[in-house]
Amino acid sequence: MRRATNGLWIIAIIASALLAGCRDTESPDAKKLVYGYITPGPDTWYKKDVEGFQYAAKLAGAEVVVFNSNYDAEKEIANIESLILQGVDGMCVFTFNESGANIAAKKCDKAGIPLVVTDNAGQVLKQSEDIVACIDFDWKAMGSDWADYIAENFPGQNIAMITGLFEHVPVQMYRSTFEPRVKELGKNKIVAIRDGKYDPSVAVNQAQDLIESGEKFSVLFVGNEDMAAAIVRMLKARKLLNNPIKVIAQNGSPVGIPLVKDGSINYTISSSPGWEGMISFLALHAHIKGKTTKVNQQIMLPITPVTRETIDDKTKVVPWEVDPVWLELTARYFPEYDGLY
Repeated sequence: MRRATNGLWIIAIIASALLAGCRDTESPDAKKLVYGYITPGPDTWYKKDVEGFQYAAKLAGAEVVVFNSNYDAEKEIANIESLILQGVDGMCVFTFNESGANIAAKKCDKAGIPLVVTDNAGQVLKQSEDIVACIDFDWKAMGSDWADYIAENFPGQNIAMITGLFEHVPVQMYRSTFEPRVKELGKNKIVAIRDGKYDPSVAVNQAQDLIESGEKFSVLFVGNEDMAAAIVRMLKARKLLNNPIKVIAQNGSPVGIPLVKDGSINYTISSSPGWEGMISFLALHAHIKGKTTKVNQQIMLPITPVTRETIDDKTKVVPWEVDPVWLELTARYFPEYDGLY
């Protein structure tokens, strides 16, 4: 009886070992995937992009390791190398400069790690290395849209611009259409362009300097609504808001929407970084799960002008905060990602 029991015990140990061996060699589909995400800095836009990526990863049962480069090119490279050493299954890089994306493409290609690049306006696709996709909004379309709106609503008025980082590719892209379109329409003139560095305090200083310099302008384009909100407060204090200086912005953010509603911001364009982060994850995850074999994709998210009529419609003014409407919009615009979460 004792021998029989011992024999069964030995068989149980062998079976357990065999099962453990099976788990060790289980397929990629069965293991928990780990993704790396490199964000360029602490700006609200970047934080929401990360949150969208993490939200989609949670729905898909994956883990995310996030590194922040804090606008430091050397730290960005170190972050890329660290994720490669950790052996992540895939990587998303949101960089503040064009070279960062190119370096990531080279290093990930060599390491065999699938890569998605966010907000690079497709520049990295000019390289020889394959990546999964560039995820972007149509920055060129935005530039033309702002120019058209200003020409129609404020003809004959001079424009000053306070952009985000000059070296940020989306800034370069919308400037590449905004400035020529203003000139083509011939109804306005751009008299000053300043770098706000995506920093509200810097943007306010730039706006104050423009005013105090005596530069004649009455339309002020501001590259995001965090900066615009700070400038609006300054203009209100100086009794210059809308009389004569009208503010135009970009984002459709939780900061900006109330300012559109009360007339402090005359016009903006909705582009949710949270939903962008979600689509960045899904493009990468679809590739790794074998749902698509496409590479070097340029995936554009739709943009929507924010008007008083559309401002409370989440399908048009897409929330920055995690919201179930993202699932509805993803199903509508990106049905190929169905079943990934």
